[in-house]
Amino acid sequence: MTTVVYDNIGQLVTNDPASGEGPLGLVRNASLVTDGSCVLSVGPAGQIADERIDVEGRAVIPGFVDSHSHLVFAGDRAEEFASRMAGTPYAAGGIRDTVAATAAATDADLRRIVSARRAEAFRAGITTIEIKSGYGLTPNAEARALHLARELTDDTTYLGAHVVPVAFAGRADDYVALVCGEMLDAAVAARARFVDVFCEVGAFDADQSREVLRAGIDAGLIPKIHANQLGQGPGVALAVEMGCASADHCTHLSSADVDALASSTTVATLLPAADFSTRQPYADARRLLDAGATVALATNCNPGSSNTTSMSFCIALAVREMHMTADEALQAATIGGAAALRRTDVGRLSTGSPADLVVLDAPSHLHLVYRPGVPLIHTVVQSSTPR
Repeated sequence: MTTVVYDNIGQLVTNDPASGEGPLGLVRNASLVTDGSCVLSVGPAGQIADERIDVEGRAVIPGFVDSHSHLVFAGDRAEEFASRMAGTPYAAGGIRDTVAATAAATDADLRRIVSARRAEAFRAGITTIEIKSGYGLTPNAEARALHLARELTDDTTYLGAHVVPVAFAGRADDYVALVCGEMLDAAVAARARFVDVFCEVGAFDADQSREVLRAGIDAGLIPKIHANQLGQGPGVALAVEMGCASADHCTHLSSADVDALASSTTVATLLPAADFSTRQPYADARRLLDAGATVALATNCNPGSSNTTSMSFCIALAVREMHMTADEALQAATIGGAAALRRTDVGRLSTGSPADLVVLDAPSHLHLVYRPGVPLIHTVVQSSTPR
């Protein structure tokens, strides 16, 4: 076993209060020893290992955990984005355009496109990522998307209930039956880990969403839900009722929604880049945090409403527009994302955790907010342990 020490760390964020100062577990003038797979020790600068890497006073943080992404797509919706910036309201219908473009792509082309996006996300510091299907909407196409996603991550999500396809116009219940039957079987065979549904006006109502989640749970999948993006609705209440790992978007919340999330294990996953792109109000993270809810930040990388892989951008938006502190936003983008994936191994840098870390070209994680838009990701290291 070859050991490596990352030495002369100006500020190390461990997300382990037992390892350092405050909730972030900050260690100053630190070093971190790994065996390439996991963290062996955290301590003051000067620890010994087979190989020494001097990070020259830079900050080191856990790798970002992106718990909501839609990387498996082809095509471009830049004109839709430009139209929205000019005043056209966002609607879910553009999903169908991406479905058509994705269907037209060959397996080889789609694999190349998705792999390039995953590589871009890695360069942005994302070491753990969830990838959804949802731009197939047929059993074979959803299975194809999940197989491609599974090549890149274990955290794959079946989102056959993304929107009702044109072929089922006026027959949403028939489509839900397909989603809960043959399409679900294909998703399970493709080793999906989660099931998700877009519970929203223009997509699926509460009863349809409940049916999709129940079928997924019965098939052994962990439930997640797109909830309360475009207006107040039943999504968050349904998420808590069904024991969802996360309710994602949470842009429009009633007091009852906030209380329900705070008293549950369902994580409120906030997607500030989507609010930025759709000109929606930003979710009120401060209200959720003050109530005691667990909050995650994710990129929601997708072609229509959030075409970014930059978690740094999301952190800066969350602090500026969602009233989070820099510490809270970093935790939401790391251990918050891990909680939304029901994982306890990633999002931290403590003894025994995977050696997933990001070296910032800055002395402190505060610079992610202090210097928005500046490429501060210096080095990304990912554990060699298969996951």
